[in-house]
Amino acid sequence: MYNTIKIEKGLYNLSGKTFTQALEALDPSENYSDEALRKMDAYERQLKRFDIKVKGVNADKVDKFFQSTESAALFPEFVRRAVEKGMNSGCINRITAAVSAADGIDCRGIMLSDGDEAYTVTAAAGGELPKSSITLTSAPVALKKFGRLVSAPYEAVRQQRLDVFAVALGAVGAKLAKAVEGAAISALTKDVTPDSMVGSAFNYSELAAFWGSFTDCEMNAVICSPATAAKILAFDEMNKAVTANGGNMVTPFGAEIVVSSAAPDGVIIGIDKRCALEMIRNGDVIVETDKLISKQSDVTAVAVTAGFSVISESAVKVLEIA
Repeated sequence: MYNTIKIEKGLYNLSGKTFTQALEALDPSENYSDEALRKMDAYERQLKRFDIKVKGVNADKVDKFFQSTESAALFPEFVRRAVEKGMNSGCINRITAAVSAADGIDCRGIMLSDGDEAYTVTAAAGGELPKSSITLTSAPVALKKFGRLVSAPYEAVRQQRLDVFAVALGAVGAKLAKAVEGAAISALTKDVTPDSMVGSAFNYSELAAFWGSFTDCEMNAVICSPATAAKILAFDEMNKAVTANGGNMVTPFGAEIVVSSAAPDGVIIGIDKRCALEMIRNGDVIVETDKLISKQSDVTAVAVTAGFSVISESAVKVLEIA
């Protein structure tokens, strides 16, 4: 049962397993008949065991984690989850078609080459079917470390409510997300020759024509900067579309407007988010476990290692509007 297993910092260092996965191996969720306990993951059951409330009006203070050596070992995972939640508030999950895991500092992605031939051939002609090739990328995808140093001395934060502290950590995660988004956008646009507008002024007709330029794939997402998004939302044609979609930023032709400050002004990146981008990660968000457990957390590093690869070149187009 969850209230009898031994919690120690060594669970963070098991090869091939996250801290939660290590806990789950000791305390499988499937063993519980109680629905409430089964819906919790192994980490959440440990919070329950030590009566640590991390959210809500009755949220505990940071020092509640340090009531024992075992409960203190849960604190780095709290920090990691709060940072990860902040990262997930960005747009990466909305523009990534697949997420892969890698053990090293680089990795070969896959690339789909479809060509311009149709997918059918007349049976009577006896011809061969056209070919689609799936190959490894010509060069390895370099994984980069994105990190922040968090200055949060234990004595300064010990009396802070956990939900408030989590908000601050989430803001750190959001900063990480922006850096990761920049790498994703760079990968998407690296080898793309931008299209030019037909006219001299950016208007709804130009946006619709850009959507119509996709042939093999569907432009179901538009990535742009806040300033460029504001121009799109100012189009009269957008009013009904946004209203019809409950306030969500969706064009009349169904493309989601994804806003990122990492996108440069003056360009629109159109993608088919089902097959445009692969994210390659080397593990989860990493925090300095020993420092946090021992309360020596004057400055703690949080980091994530990731890279990006374009899966299908025909799923990405760029329009210059400046």
